[in-house]
Amino acid sequence: MSGPTLTDIARAAEVSTATVSHALNGTGRLGESTRRRVREVAAALGYGSRRTPLTRTGTLGLAVTTFAGAPWNYLEVPYFSRLLTAATATAHAHGYALTVLPAARGGETLWHTLTVDGMLLLDSPDGDPVLRALRARGIPVVFDGRPADPHPDDVWVDNDHATTTREVLDHLATAGARRIALHAGFGREYYTGAVTRAYEQWCREQGRAPLVIAFDPDDAPGHAFDRAFADRACDAVHSVYDPGGRQVHAAAARHGLRIPDDLLLVCASEDPAYAECDPPVTTVTLRPEAIAETAVTTLVARLDPALPDPAPGGLTIPALIRLRASSRPRSR
Repeated sequence: MSGPTLTDIARAAEVSTATVSHALNGTGRLGESTRRRVREVAAALGYGSRRTPLTRTGTLGLAVTTFAGAPWNYLEVPYFSRLLTAATATAHAHGYALTVLPAARGGETLWHTLTVDGMLLLDSPDGDPVLRALRARGIPVVFDGRPADPHPDDVWVDNDHATTTREVLDHLATAGARRIALHAGFGREYYTGAVTRAYEQWCREQGRAPLVIAFDPDDAPGHAFDRAFADRACDAVHSVYDPGGRQVHAAAARHGLRIPDDLLLVCASEDPAYAECDPPVTTVTLRPEAIAETAVTTLVARLDPALPDPAPGGLTIPALIRLRASSRPRSR
């Protein structure tokens, strides 16, 4: 079995053949990270040795890569925990085990030696090193969330974030909001960018000034809202991350703002505790169980030659808005 060519390595590493040649021969003016990455890709492809074909393991892998190696426990987030439960059940129903990889990876070596038949990647960001390694090894991938830079044959499962964002903003405007802030802008995954672009477009169409407040997962008191709340710069908030609703509640209490009388609130979250808040918080559910079932079933179809190969592109799962008192219409 012939080994990979320099062109094969260049394509997998997304560099030129000249860069591959310099990296493998120790020549040229290359950054150390580029040289190391090209060599890792070459090793993964079996350059310089007889390439061993991938063998079936009966195992699928799952990883959240949006925060690239940061030591955070994504299973504490209700969206991911609910998706994982459904993904495991669906994998088992198809006869596969499911391996869940930690966010803190301690280097990229793992992805060049991981023994799985296929991977489900959640919120893959721009320049994702995990995705690059998996592509180099030829491991089939299906995405939860549109990848930042999809290849022509990529398949992903996602919500229509632009439509959902418009529905939230229209609901808040109908409820009486005049100055709606977006609580977002933390990650580099497609979700955050899509919601922010839809928000800014909606504001332009409505002739409203956009106000994007940066989300910080460690900002439990909601200090990011201090200036906006002190100046009464907004009378509604759409938060796109699970902890955001609690941060808004904490900040509103410190500034003497009543929800929903002074401030309307909608939060994207799968946490049932929001229904028990005072007042109960309107949430957007991205329906992680439906996404997991669809994504795992699609990945299995890519692996099984007896099944029709899924068409490239996106599969859309409609999100739902659960209306509660935090965004009820104000009396005129």
